[in-house]
Amino acid sequence: MNDDQLLRYSRHILLDDIGIEGQQRLRDARVLVIGAGGLGSPAAIYLAASGVGRITLVDDDAVDLTNLQRQILHGTPDLGVAKALSGAAALRRLNPEVEVVPLVERLSGERLASVVSHADVVLDCSDNFATRHAVNRACVAAGVPLVSGAAVRFDGQIATFDLRTPPDGGARSPCYACLFPESDEPDEVACSTFGVFAPLTGIVGAMQAAEAAKLIVGLPASNAGLALLDARTMAWQTIALTRDPQCLVCGAPNA
Repeated sequence: MNDDQLLRYSRHILLDDIGIEGQQRLRDARVLVIGAGGLGSPAAIYLAASGVGRITLVDDDAVDLTNLQRQILHGTPDLGVAKALSGAAALRRLNPEVEVVPLVERLSGERLASVVSHADVVLDCSDNFATRHAVNRACVAAGVPLVSGAAVRFDGQIATFDLRTPPDGGARSPCYACLFPESDEPDEVACSTFGVFAPLTGIVGAMQAAEAAKLIVGLPASNAGLALLDARTMAWQTIALTRDPQCLVCGAPNA
């Protein structure tokens, strides 16, 4: 790293758990962010500020006036602009050293599998179960850690699913489908219908960035369970998760 980089990231480098080696890992990392909305905005901002070398930002939607209450990557001049492009421009202004790859598309099938396979960690910041399950399947197949977040009304949730073999030889993590089987999907709860508390998306999205950064620098992720936040009281609850041996995604013979 040159002198400017040492100065820019000095507050990371001062941390014993990161240091120069950890910061270099961040600079070498490739992170895929699915969704450039309420969760993807703060997640991508903190990843870029932290010095992640390459951020692929995926979203097929355009900026709408109703987004600006919480989707802080975008501003009023961006109305009508593709979120991936608007978000990429904002991230480049924040940290020109970061390579930002905007994808204005809805990834699926082989295309999704290919993009996921080139990432070191994936952040699912989407807003629907179909996408979440598709991303989970791709992450399980590629062996890429997944950090999943959700926020609606005053309720937030975050979980990290890392199916790689733990260095201590412990049990592998469950996957998203262990928690929410595709055959038993809960009803969709969209913020366009039920609303969402703006700062809640910032809290959850920032936590997703933190979990991703910890995975990259070699710190243990908080994958003990599903963390639930009630933003009315700021009370957290953690639900322990176990891997389902009958899971059709990670429990299948060839998963």
